[in-house]
Amino acid sequence: MSTSSIALPYRIAVAGASGRMGRMLVEAIGQADDCRLSAAVDVPGSPALGEDAAAFSGKAVGVAVRADVELALAGSSFLIDFTRPEGTMEHLAVCTRLGIGMVIGTTGFSEPQKAQIAHAAQTIPIMMAPNMSVGVNVTLKLLEMAAKALAIGYDIEIIEAHHRHKVDAPSGTALRMGEVIAQALGRDLQECGVFAREGITGERDPSSIGFSTIRGGDIVGDHTVLFAGTGERIEITHKSSSRSTYAQGSLRAVRFLADKPHGLFNMFDVLGLQ
Repeated sequence: MSTSSIALPYRIAVAGASGRMGRMLVEAIGQADDCRLSAAVDVPGSPALGEDAAAFSGKAVGVAVRADVELALAGSSFLIDFTRPEGTMEHLAVCTRLGIGMVIGTTGFSEPQKAQIAHAAQTIPIMMAPNMSVGVNVTLKLLEMAAKALAIGYDIEIIEAHHRHKVDAPSGTALRMGEVIAQALGRDLQECGVFAREGITGERDPSSIGFSTIRGGDIVGDHTVLFAGTGERIEITHKSSSRSTYAQGSLRAVRFLADKPHGLFNMFDVLGLQ
């Protein structure tokens, strides 16, 4: 299937449809004039299987939640996936076979998994980003600018907070912030990132980028990058109060991919921030 021939409305499938993010996506698709929910997928054994995907809202959309990914996706043009790496990789294989574009918001991929996604993007269009929020991605651009201007004499620390149910740490967004900053400074995050401190650590390495993680309650997502110099400090913060920003960003990604036959893109591409 070539996405260059896709007509409105865009037929969008949602993975993890009964989860918090999945429900937000189902709701956002239902409110968008140019989009239609074509499939809702969840894991085998989910109590939502067989139910209408929008049952939680009291407004049925006529799309039942299903576990058979290949059958569910047969009538779709795009899949939006905010699940877990192992599930996303299974969905990637199906989408590649069926020629379905993907919007991937899943985080925690290994390097080999990222390589598989890049390989699949030679066949289908994929937009992958750890955070679909327009505000977060504008923040990433600001961090790139700040890092270049504050390259000497400022220590960089990234503090992130999320709800108690989040399974990976640091968050994908925090890691992406670190990657953007490290790249702007000509460093490799895998070499300069410090992800834990305990005991007698010695003085801080001025070339390091530190990470701190907070998990608790129902925090949707808070990220602060601290540039701490002598006599001053600069803090760049983004706070999410609703997952709706991620859902709206995902739909912008779908619209961006609609005329792309293949390729691997990120939210900077979608928002014209490259």
